[in-house]
Amino acid sequence: MAKTFGFESTTDEVLEGVNLSGKRILVTGVSAGLGVESVRSLAAHGASIVGTARDLGKAKRALDEAYAQKAKGAEIDVVEVDLASLKSVRKGAGEILQAGKKFDAIIANAGVMACPWGKTADGFETQFGTNHLGHFVFVNKLVPLLNPGGRIVSLSSAGHRICDVNLEDPNFERTEYQPFFGYGRSKTANILFAVALDQRLKGRGIRATALHPGGIQTELGRHLTPELIEQMQARWRAGNQGQAQPMRFKTIPQGAATQVWAACVAPADAVGGHYCEDCNVAEINDNEAPRTGVKSYAVNPARAEALWALSERMVGEKFTLN
Repeated sequence: MAKTFGFESTTDEVLEGVNLSGKRILVTGVSAGLGVESVRSLAAHGASIVGTARDLGKAKRALDEAYAQKAKGAEIDVVEVDLASLKSVRKGAGEILQAGKKFDAIIANAGVMACPWGKTADGFETQFGTNHLGHFVFVNKLVPLLNPGGRIVSLSSAGHRICDVNLEDPNFERTEYQPFFGYGRSKTANILFAVALDQRLKGRGIRATALHPGGIQTELGRHLTPELIEQMQARWRAGNQGQAQPMRFKTIPQGAATQVWAACVAPADAVGGHYCEDCNVAEINDNEAPRTGVKSYAVNPARAEALWALSERMVGEKFTLN
């Protein structure tokens, strides 16, 4: 009988009894939070990991526990990649491609949240450019290294429920910038990217999925001002029909559980092309309350294709995967 997991499940519980020896997994954003915990738990179960980080020194320090706990034969390497710079993205992807070693999963974990108005090195709005376009180029370039039966896991958020992508004004050139609207757009894009990837790759036995890790207090929230926190809490109250119950946070091992579950444990056909939360596939929920499930616009195949075409134009590169 298959084990059941939920909100409180941790990475170690999800991977209990799972032997990942001989598997290779790529994880972006391994200098803090969920990325570090994913590397620790996966390597402890035998997987060899290639992580990416903007700051290699910080990442290597953060991974001390992962190095200490990794199983015999497991390797942990870190490659410099700044997702806010397509030059850095392409350079890092090139290094990994040149090594030529295959992967069994890619976990697109890195991201920024609700940051002040800004632009990436390529002139994109920071959140859309980092969370979506950086991963769009990086993951697409590495698809040739994925083994049949491989997985691509795209970290999204319940924040996708704030708003859909804006295909006419992705960089807020004609729209007033609001930090959480920028975040919502980028997190919807993360789901649509997984939908489009899954459609292109499932014929080759490779499946893609997106997920909400849960509310976790990590470095991701470093840009949250008191005003932004109040906005977040107001949305939480509205999503709980005005009830004043506090937000329920997960621990970091609980937060990383859904991504390691989706990458290594969940049935591929169950999660492929879908959005997951709490180590389960989420249902479509277009209601404003409760704030669970996935908005239908985020899993709309036509929107996914439109975003793919826009993304190719923005990064100046086409990706033919199927």
